[in-house]
Amino acid sequence: MNATSGPNPVGALLLCRADPPAVRPPARLLREQLLLAPAGTDWTVLVPEGKPWLHGGEPVEQVVTGWATALAVSAATWPVVALWWDRERAGLTLAAGFRRTVGYTWLADGTPAGEDEAMRTFAARLALDPVLDVQALEPLTEPDQDADAHARLVGVVAVLARAGLALPTGLAPGDSADRLRSVALAQGAEQLEWPVDGGSPALTKLRTWGGDAVRAELDPVTEGPLGPYLRAPRARALSAVQLAAGAPLLAWGIGRRSGGWATAGALLVAHGMLGLAYDRPSER
Repeated sequence: MNATSGPNPVGALLLCRADPPAVRPPARLLREQLLLAPAGTDWTVLVPEGKPWLHGGEPVEQVVTGWATALAVSAATWPVVALWWDRERAGLTLAAGFRRTVGYTWLADGTPAGEDEAMRTFAARLALDPVLDVQALEPLTEPDQDADAHARLVGVVAVLARAGLALPTGLAPGDSADRLRSVALAQGAEQLEWPVDGGSPALTKLRTWGGDAVRAELDPVTEGPLGPYLRAPRARALSAVQLAAGAPLLAWGIGRRSGGWATAGALLVAHGMLGLAYDRPSER
């Protein structure tokens, strides 16, 4: 039996709380085989085309957590929910900016294996309804002989639907990676592409997108009459934080041969360096 067949296939979905135009640039920088599709109001879904967890020695949870973290720290303004599952477990991971990721796990038979506080933090960071949505999430953290791991993830999607999520028809957590890919393509999902020569075009795209992202973060607070005085200190502080967080994360990811975490660290370092480069001419 392979890893994409049988009663408990392996797969993942990345749910980004942003429109496709905002998700597309950072998703391309991951340089992974991904399909992109709108998924409701202010939501985008990314479907892995490949199965790197079969070849890199990492479980699917670690792979998609690295992706979600890289997307969240590079965007900084919208969160990413990674839903993942394999033969033994299933779970969710929420990445939001520079905050520590939040996760919850169920065994294949649906037995909760996470902390209740994590689910409440999940709801708070997504700005879900603190009463109705939290009440809907609570049963997912309680024993239920009739709800396996697949049903738990379907329950999570149902709660997120209250916040505008609407997955493309036929796309559901718990299916194999191959089926998810086929369904997404049939629904018109976009295949993300990136420069393949490894040379200056990719670096140019990184610089262009990174500069735009830094400007988007800084401009709202620097448009007023005090802008010239606020721009440089704020830019330096933001970039310093990104560099300080990215360098050890990049080293750790390389040491662990973790492509996802190395990507997250590399994006942080690149974003921080771009911010400093943008700050110098602004200060002058």
